[in-house]
This record gives sequence, C-alpha cells and structure tokens, in this order.
Amino acid sequence: MAPWYRRSERTTIGEIVQDRYGRSLAFLYTVYAIAFFVFNQGAMLKGAGKIISVATGGEIISPNGVVIAMTATFILYSFFGGLVASAYTDFVQGFLIIVLSFMLIPAGLTAVGGFSGMRAALPENFFDVYSEVSGLDAFTIAMLTLNGLIGITAMPHSLTMNATGRTERAGRIGQTYGSIVKRFCTIGWALTGLIVAAMVIQQGVSLDDKEQAFGYASLHLLSPGLTGLMVSCVLAANMSTCSNFMVNTGALFTRNIYKDYLNPQAGDRQLLWAGRLSGLGLTVLGVLFAIMVDQVLQAFLFTETIAALIGIMFLGGILWKRANRYGAWAATISSFLAYYAANYLMTCRQDHSAAATLREAIGQLMASAQGGLWEPYLQSGELQLVYQWTPGPFGLAMLIGFAAFIVVSLLTPREDPERIRHFFDNMRRSSDCEGLPDSGPKPPAADLGQELLLVDLPGWFSTERWRGFFRRYREDLVGFLVAWGAVAFLVLSAWGLMQIGK
Repeated sequence: MAPWYRRSERTTIGEIVQDRYGRSLAFLYTVYAIAFFVFNQGAMLKGAGKIISVATGGEIISPNGVVIAMTATFILYSFFGGLVASAYTDFVQGFLIIVLSFMLIPAGLTAVGGFSGMRAALPENFFDVYSEVSGLDAFTIAMLTLNGLIGITAMPHSLTMNATGRTERAGRIGQTYGSIVKRFCTIGWALTGLIVAAMVIQQGVSLDDKEQAFGYASLHLLSPGLTGLMVSCVLAANMSTCSNFMVNTGALFTRNIYKDYLNPQAGDRQLLWAGRLSGLGLTVLGVLFAIMVDQVLQAFLFTETIAALIGIMFLGGILWKRANRYGAWAATISSFLAYYAANYLMTCRQDHSAAATLREAIGQLMASAQGGLWEPYLQSGELQLVYQWTPGPFGLAMLIGFAAFIVVSLLTPREDPERIRHFFDNMRRSSDCEGLPDSGPKPPAADLGQELLLVDLPGWFSTERWRGFFRRYREDLVGFLVAWGAVAFLVLSAWGLMQIGK
C-alpha cells in the first residue's frame, strides 16, 4: 500500500480524497484528520503522564501536571522549528524507544527470581502466546487486525510515512520494517508486564490503576540515574510524536480549510502563521482530551477505530473504481451510527447488569421489548465519546459500512470517468524517475516490476492480469514474502521466549 501515497503526487491525504471523490469529502476527511491528531495527542500525553508520575514517586507531579509540562516543551520547539525539529526528535526517539522497551527486563528478572520465579508466581496461561483467558479470543484478534489494516490506510500521517522517502522502495521498507521493529519492542513490553504481575503478587501489593504498571516497575527496579534515563526516553518518544502531530494538524487546517475556504488568496507568510497558530490551538484541545480521558488504552483504541471507519471510503476508493462519493458518504455515516448505537446498547442495563457482548445486549433488548420494557431499558444507557472497545460493535460497524458503500455506489451515478482514469493512471506509473519533462508521462510501473497487486485486485479475473505476472508484480510479491518471513521470526521469538524456564 505504501506506493499509493507517493504516486498520488499530493501533500495530504485530504487532497487524495478530493481527487477521488470531490471537495465535500475532502473537507470531511480534513475534519476527521484534525480530530484524529487531537485525540492521539491527548492519549499519548496522558500515557506519558501516568508513567512519569508513578516513576517519580507519585507525589512530585500528577499525570495531568506532566501533560501540561510536556505540551509547553514540544510546542516551543515545534513552533519555531516546524517539521525539521519534529524530524530530528523523531529520529532520536527511534533509538530511545528501543532502550525504553528492554531497560527494565534484566533488573526485573533478577527481582522476581528469573523465569522460574515468574512461573511459580503466575498461572501457566500467562505464558501462552495465544490464550483466550486474556480476553483476546480469535474473533477479537480478527477484529483488531481488520481495525489496523483498514485504519492505517486513512491515518493522516500515513502519507508522510510512506511518500517522503527517496524511492518507492524506501517508503515500503520504512513503513513495513519500522512497524515490525515496534512489534518486536512489544515483546519487551509484554515481558515487562509479566514481571510486574509477578512482582505485585510476590510483594502482596495492588495497583490502583493497571496502567500504573510500567511506572511502578521503573520506580522499583531502576536506580535513580536509570530512572532519569527512563523518564527521558518516555518524554522523547512522546514529545517527538506529539510535535509531529502538531505540525501535521496545522498543515491540514491551513491547506484544506484556511486556504480553501477562509482565505484563498493567502500568501506564504500568512499560511505559515495560520499553520503555527492553528496547530497551537488544536494542541490545546488535545491537552483537554488528555485531562478528560481516564484509560489510555481505550483512548488509543478509539482513535484506531475512527480511522478504520473513515478508512472504508479510502480503502474502497483505491480497490474499486466504481466507488463514488455517495457510497463514501453512506459508508461513513452508517458505520459511525452503527458503532455508537451498538456501544450505547451495550451500556444499557437489565436487572442492574450490563451485557458483556453485543449479542447479549441485543438479547436483553429483545427480552425487554417482549415485556414492554424496551423504553426504560434503552434509557438506562450512557452516551459517551470514548466507549470501552469490544469487537462486536466494531465488527457490526464494518459490516454495515462496507455494505452501504457497495450498495449505494451501485445505485448512484458514477464519478467523472476522466478524473477516475487520471487517478488510477497515476497509481499504475512509477514515481521513482526524476527529471522527466513536465508534459511527459511517468514510466508504467509494470515495466519496472512495480505494479500494485491491490490496485489491480478487481481485475484479477481477467486474462490480461495474469500475463507476465511475476515480472510485473515482482516488488510486491518478493517484498510481501520477505515481510511474512519477518513476521514469522517475530512470532517465533515471542514463543521461544515463553519456553524459557518451562
């Protein structure tokens, strides 16, 4: 998917949406993108605040105090340094986050008596790579996978991650293996979680909030100097990303709202200040969200989910030429309504107890309706911005969204054929060749082995798509197989680690 963004020849995903569907949906996407950055900023700030507050003893500064201090710092260097400052800090945090992921493990293993001590303290299913006891059954994993796969296509920063390398391959490798390195770090975080679980059992203590675990480990396992390094790692990792979000938010507002709707004649200097001030104002909203939200995990899953709901129209628009703006509007509206209606239903209570799954909630509603009590049952629900993530409402929203996307697109007029032809012609041409004449077309990607499997997906039933198959799709096929090898190594690494001390 990485070459989509580079081949689009656009600066923001909002502009890609405008090329595909028109101006109204580009405006909708821009509003979503700004909200995505605001919510993500808030979630990351609150997460860092919780860790640092607990790691420093819990009495020096509160989580919300950390949020405000961090915000003041990254606003200062982002305001004057812009994207360059964000790029430098993002580069540094890439190394620090790896240090952060593994720093606690040696001291933690020593404290709990190694793997044998952990195994003695914890149930055996804690060491299974896959265990339904944790609440992550096969359906939940499938829905989280779908969430990530669809959501990442529409995330506002996907374009900068995929399109700013020197070549298409650089974008592919950076996105793919950058993600895999972070997933490798996840093994370190999971092991740290096991260590903390063993610690609290062995020491006979409990934590007021499960999200205090990382800060608790930092406080009790590290020396003062290493605790300081840990705090620095958390600050660097979060501030660099929040800085990047701030710059992206300002750019989105400036290019897609301010210039298009408020001041079309604005010069470069006006646009620069519009970007700085809008980024500042929207970051303040992110801080308010951070102060409001309680559980960081649920806030994070919320941002992932709204990306997936918007991603229906974006992904569908790439995979299916017949998709149009009416289908995109229908998909977006229906999926959001279905998601919030299903989650609201799950907060309704029958006999003072809420349902654990969407199926149970629907059963309770039907039982209440049969008894003539459906109205008080529905009135017992809670309307929230951020609901606890469960797979049922998400899966229902995806099903309804894609169904509406397909049906409404088929029943309404097509998009302008010439605009669609130009859009997909770009997707079939390599963006690697520089210095071409302005009037000259870019070379076909098929000639370089760079044709895209997903863009051609609907045409796979035609004979033409299978001619010279490997030669045309060489980059996709080889890269895909190598990436799955890396995934297999990742999973086997996690499994092998859990065999120690068995």
